[in-house]
Amino acid sequence: MSTFDALVVNKQDEQFSVEVQKLTFEDLPEGEVLIEVKYSGINYKDSLATIPNGNIVKTYPFVPGIDLAGVVVSSEDPRFKEGDEVIATSYEIGVTHFGGYSQFARIPSKWVVPLPEGLTLRDAMIFGTAGFTAALSVQRLEDNGISPDKGKVLVTGATGGVGSIAVALLAKLGYEVEASTGKLSEQDYLKELGASSIVSREEVLDGKIRALGKQKWAAAVDPVGGEPLAALLSQIQYSGSVAVSGLTAGTNVPTTVFPFILRGVNLLGIDSVYCDMESRLKVWKRIADISKLLNLEQFVQQEVTLQQLPEVLPTLLKAQARGRILVKL
Repeated sequence: MSTFDALVVNKQDEQFSVEVQKLTFEDLPEGEVLIEVKYSGINYKDSLATIPNGNIVKTYPFVPGIDLAGVVVSSEDPRFKEGDEVIATSYEIGVTHFGGYSQFARIPSKWVVPLPEGLTLRDAMIFGTAGFTAALSVQRLEDNGISPDKGKVLVTGATGGVGSIAVALLAKLGYEVEASTGKLSEQDYLKELGASSIVSREEVLDGKIRALGKQKWAAAVDPVGGEPLAALLSQIQYSGSVAVSGLTAGTNVPTTVFPFILRGVNLLGIDSVYCDMESRLKVWKRIADISKLLNLEQFVQQEVTLQQLPEVLPTLLKAQARGRILVKL
């Protein structure tokens, strides 16, 4: 194949474009592993990469897509050989290094993960960075002493990619999950995922952030950040933990030290981008193990092609997405 399709974003002066173009292998950045991409997915960061002021892409033209799963075409690293099925997410993929919205990708071998036994390439992208972040959040909570007997776990932004998978993972692990969402029309969806109860955003943040509130939850998975994070910190039980991975509600968290010094609450930062490879492999194996218990199609809002991406990508910025959107290459 002398040329292949890729979604290219470009910015020149005041002109900005997002369109499928023909690329050659010479257009791809350096890397030891050439991958024929079979699936990708859409994440919030991908949507930001396709708007002029998203502050994700540093140089143009560029191919976004922070997730990809595919088959090795060639490799300069002996750990990978032609025909191997692999995953590549995070690091600089889709940010400074051409990403997954392309029929072929060339990736540094140190960023590549062998597809775990029990997952298909499509399964891996149903999880993607969102699912990996959810699983990493659960792992970190458990590493810090959270277990099903400690009490309810809150998941904020529960209909999003991270939130919906976190709800399902926690439920299958035996936790009582309370899901918080601004989309109360999605209550049936969240209960199908395993949520035992649903609360509105206003029940987490009622407009006033207290230094300490009633202790409601043993822990929380929070991809939202901002003022809702400050509010829920004050409502976490003694020695509980909050795993925070996102900022859809903003970057400013106007809290006090009281939850930390009077209740021993732990605020756990979840970084799926530069997570070390040992932890990454461990979490992907756990995802593969627990995936057997899940109905993965529950998470799939839709499956789209490269050609549909310019129309579909903005939906995440308008809070119109539910679960995961797959991209089939």
